[in-house]
Amino acid sequence: MIQADLNIILPEIVLAVFAMLALLSAVYTGKDKLAPMVTWATAVVLVLVAAWIGINGEGTHSAFGGMFKDDAFARFAKIVILVSAAAVLVMGQDYMSRRDMLRFEYPILVTLSVVGMMVMVSAGDLMALYMGLELQSLALYVVASIRRDSVKSTEAGLKYFVLGALSSGLLLFGASLVYGFAGTTLFSGIIAAAGEGHAPIGLLIGLTLVASGLAFKVSAVPFHMWTPDVYEGAPTPVTAFFATAPKMAAMGLFARVLHDAFGGVVGDWQQIIALMSVLSMFLGAVAAIGQTNIKRLMAYSSIAHMGYALMGLAAGTAFGVQALLIYMAIYVTMSVGTFAFILTMEKDGQPVTDIAALNMYSKREPGKALAVLILMFSLAGVPPLVGFFGKLYVLRAAYEAGLAWLAVLGVIASVIGAFYYLRIVYYMYFGEEEGDALDKGKSPVLWVMLMGSAAIMLVGVVNLFGIEAPALVAAETLLR
Repeated sequence: MIQADLNIILPEIVLAVFAMLALLSAVYTGKDKLAPMVTWATAVVLVLVAAWIGINGEGTHSAFGGMFKDDAFARFAKIVILVSAAAVLVMGQDYMSRRDMLRFEYPILVTLSVVGMMVMVSAGDLMALYMGLELQSLALYVVASIRRDSVKSTEAGLKYFVLGALSSGLLLFGASLVYGFAGTTLFSGIIAAAGEGHAPIGLLIGLTLVASGLAFKVSAVPFHMWTPDVYEGAPTPVTAFFATAPKMAAMGLFARVLHDAFGGVVGDWQQIIALMSVLSMFLGAVAAIGQTNIKRLMAYSSIAHMGYALMGLAAGTAFGVQALLIYMAIYVTMSVGTFAFILTMEKDGQPVTDIAALNMYSKREPGKALAVLILMFSLAGVPPLVGFFGKLYVLRAAYEAGLAWLAVLGVIASVIGAFYYLRIVYYMYFGEEEGDALDKGKSPVLWVMLMGSAAIMLVGVVNLFGIEAPALVAAETLLR
């Protein structure tokens, strides 16, 4: 029995053992001298584990009495998490090295946080949920403040830690209430205790608190307050990481909890998630309009995009979950490309975050400017780019679930949000030319990431780069 359980969690074990071996090798052989090599090795291992999961994963399995689930839904989320984490590590390696921030702990902490994320999306029990969530969070608190000589980075880590502790407290209190009323921490037992139609009031209060804790992790309003400050204060590669893998993991966990543990009482949580979706979409769209710092702008953009993703979750259907997975995969791809560009924004070797620095950027770097234009249009949901189809999926899911009002509000929020994406394009092509131009980007890795992401937004229109069918299988598995 134990052997079978260990086989099911083998990818997580491999990553955890790799992290510990990397830690030992760095400690005993000169610490930071090995940091670049450890970073590249970590990225390779993450991609290999993703390929392993994609090739060998099939069927639905559970380990440790149902506490851990290996199914199509978990595998889809894990592949997105692993590939995006690897991409961000590779993207940020040069940036961190040149600023003497590439400590050997950085790739190890990222690896451990990814292990936590993988446990999150496979959780079948409140205890496993909390273990995965805290492993991810504790590692992220540290990497947010990894630049110890920066007040902003330290402040970002501290804010994230304090507010994260509050959200963990809410989640734990909610989990204790759920356990008290259901008599079990297993999702299979909770869904039986919740019944069909309407859950008992105690379970409902517990669900509300658990959802509040999870909403913090996805930056949903009104639990979004940490996002702009942490995005701005953390080193840019760390911000890129926050915007990709953890978002996929938290959204996957959100869907897992609501459908696996409370799938019989969709009506009890549907309106809560729909309200979070509306508030997130509109606050993200409106608040970003006044931002001049591109990292803060991307923070509010992230809040808005999580609102669109929550629209798919609010539908409470298999198609809604499929739309959620497709949307998150597309969003992560767009974020990787966008942050690859932000990492190239430098003047005399120093990072620049003011969007006014992009004035007439198209004259100096026409190819990169075109790639950014494609990404901005895709983030805004302009047809026929892939980002448009991501929004179309979640809007359709909401409409078909009887939430036409939510779909209409989503369209309005999308139109408002298009302003700040188009403003960046305006600066690049029609802004006033300034004497102090940005340095020309010399990193081939960042160039490949930027161009590759932009190309996917164009070419992926043909079949959504092959994720439609796997996302459907994943969604049907979750709701089975």
